[in-house]
Amino acid sequence: MSNPSLPPSRRAFLKLGGAVGAGIALSGVRPFVASADVVRPAVADLVPGSRATTLWYPSPAAEDKIIEQGLPIGNGRIGALVGGDPAADFLYLADASLWTGGANDVLEDDGQFPYEREKFGTLGLLAKARISVPAHTGVTDYRRTLDLSNGLVTVTYACQGTRYRREVYASHPDDVVVVRLTGEGRGTLTGTVVLEPTRDEALSGPAFAATFANGLKYACAASASGQGGKVSQQGNTVAFAGCREVVIVLSGGTNYVPDAARKFVDASVDPLALSKQKAARALRAGGGALLATHVADYRRLYDRMTLDLGSSPASKRSLDTWARLVARHDDPATPDPELEASYLQYGRYLTITGSRDGLPMGLQGLWQNNNTPDWMSDYHTDINVQMNYWLPDRAALPGSFTALADYCLSQLPVWTDTTKKLFNDPRNRFRNTSGKIGGWAIAFSTNIYGGSGWWWHPAGNAWLCNSLWDHYAFTQDKAYLARIYPLLKGAAEFWEARLVTTTVDGREVLVDDHDWSPEHGPQDTLGNTYSQEIVWDLFEHYRAAATTLGRDRAYGDRIAGLQRKLYLPKVSPATGWLEEWMSPDNLGETTHRHLSPLIGFFPGDRIATDTSSAELLGGVRALLTARGMDSFGWATAWRSACWARLKDADKAYQLLLTVMRPSVANGNGTAPNFFFDMYSQGSYTIFQIDANLGAPTAALEMLLYSRPGVLELLPALPSAWARSGRVTGIGARGGFEVDVAWRDGEVTRAVIRSVGGTRTEVRAGTWKRPISLRPGASVTITPS
Repeated sequence: MSNPSLPPSRRAFLKLGGAVGAGIALSGVRPFVASADVVRPAVADLVPGSRATTLWYPSPAAEDKIIEQGLPIGNGRIGALVGGDPAADFLYLADASLWTGGANDVLEDDGQFPYEREKFGTLGLLAKARISVPAHTGVTDYRRTLDLSNGLVTVTYACQGTRYRREVYASHPDDVVVVRLTGEGRGTLTGTVVLEPTRDEALSGPAFAATFANGLKYACAASASGQGGKVSQQGNTVAFAGCREVVIVLSGGTNYVPDAARKFVDASVDPLALSKQKAARALRAGGGALLATHVADYRRLYDRMTLDLGSSPASKRSLDTWARLVARHDDPATPDPELEASYLQYGRYLTITGSRDGLPMGLQGLWQNNNTPDWMSDYHTDINVQMNYWLPDRAALPGSFTALADYCLSQLPVWTDTTKKLFNDPRNRFRNTSGKIGGWAIAFSTNIYGGSGWWWHPAGNAWLCNSLWDHYAFTQDKAYLARIYPLLKGAAEFWEARLVTTTVDGREVLVDDHDWSPEHGPQDTLGNTYSQEIVWDLFEHYRAAATTLGRDRAYGDRIAGLQRKLYLPKVSPATGWLEEWMSPDNLGETTHRHLSPLIGFFPGDRIATDTSSAELLGGVRALLTARGMDSFGWATAWRSACWARLKDADKAYQLLLTVMRPSVANGNGTAPNFFFDMYSQGSYTIFQIDANLGAPTAALEMLLYSRPGVLELLPALPSAWARSGRVTGIGARGGFEVDVAWRDGEVTRAVIRSVGGTRTEVRAGTWKRPISLRPGASVTITPS
């Protein structure tokens, strides 16, 4: 998606043809379509190694540890985990739409959805690619790098007196994975490329095509070109001999389309023909042009934010990434702010490579190591997929958010139909006891075919809508708001039908029907805090959307009346905590991983430090304290963000370091490849990507708190970053972007730019100033 505010050299390089067909219009969605014209820079504008932000390793990844050690690449649709072995490299390829299963719309005996791989389906691998250069054993001076500044994996080494370099990336403009092998001087390359199917698909040359039982076609192809030698096809193998340079292109995809009217597949698409077409087109461009195009496209996104949290000691800089993580954990008294800045930038890298103009990131994002991922690598709707999308708007990547909106719009027709037919099934313990039904609902898990899995999740629709609204709060894009309006209204209609009346302290109030506070406690309580807060936000956002767009005035007034009658939580006299249920007692686990009752504090802000009573804030703090300072990575990231909102920099930062602890002996923590959340299951770990995106969000919340009408600079700056620093491009709710610099913990300069917002108040400590801007204008502030 091009950005007209950027110079022409940094605008989008791909003009797309084709449409997604009838149904709800989707903005920017690119299924696997025919190649289009690519405008190519003359030479790659690489950030030099001395200035690039990199992760590096002194050895290749072990294949049996690829999820912990493999380096991720992606273009938002297709991606891979890369091993980096000079003699026997491997790439585990994945496509975000390679899903089995279907609508999954027949309930089980308990009124809930089946949740298994046949009916609900699962994401899996597209293929494995193996690159063999048999002579390159016993190499020296080996270095494997993930270059965050340029968006590629590199491997460099010396073999028999010659230096070699390997570049691996997934190009968004060319829509292929590229592996480029080069040698200096007279060094040559001789080896093979082999595709390895993972479902017994039959190879036809270095390619294959197949179809799932649900009608989804998919394919993958490998091809190569060389300079100064010979490249040939030998059966199912691509061979190269005596080449100074080899360019390998891996292409693949499916015939998935985000269109419920076509049951999410386009029968006219031939994925194998498209794969070969894209590969041939890329090979004609050549290695240098492919790299230049990719880097320009990647950097126009990555360069939108810069971050300097201070300098690290030279002793830390000299360490490889895994050793550096271990050292930071073993020596907590010695800050390593450059490592922590790279942690945040890694989250931005995963956002760029995992979420562009296709499907959103689920539990593992784009990266898989088998065809049986835990929880099917689905979209979990009670924190995980929402956390995946906290980061884009804050981290100057608003275009990456629209994948979530496009997904929800594409699923809406099926979600609505399924809700009408099944939600009030008498076997469903979460059904509306009134017998009324309206709008749409989902389960705790969703797939890409409108299908839901596991239990019904009544509040899931509202939480998705609140996330979608937040993107509008950042961008003030009314065209986007008009697109998501059907989702907001449908969710409001569902809750209008669902709420029931009860009496609390002599007053009639509206509460959620029999429900659960994820994922613990009783499953049949009325008015749990999680749902009450989410619905309050939903109604607030729906009313604002209707007013802004000039639609449905009468219905907006009706929703406002319902909102005024909602029961809102209070502090328990028994525990001193914000109540999680309409009970003074704790009905679940004290240290439970979820912070469901605090959703009105973060990511919402109905409860805020400057507007809420001391009693209510005390209840938030007491509950957060009771939940503890340790959990799974995503849960720790959520805790960190909450402590940042409370302006407790020490606790927010401590939790960030907890996320960063090295995962050893199958424990929670960060893997060598910087995948943050290795989710301990005792004898093994599961990777979830949400912490990789939630922890950087918490870090940015330490630097800027925003809501419409308020921009607070450095609300929770930890002492480890306080000496000096600077960040540019942070997105702010209300329609602004912010640059802020500081020294000795105090703001020295801030620039506020409008991206649609007009009025706000800027605060820094006890200093505050109202500002008024025209859209597109900026103001520079030096608080004193």
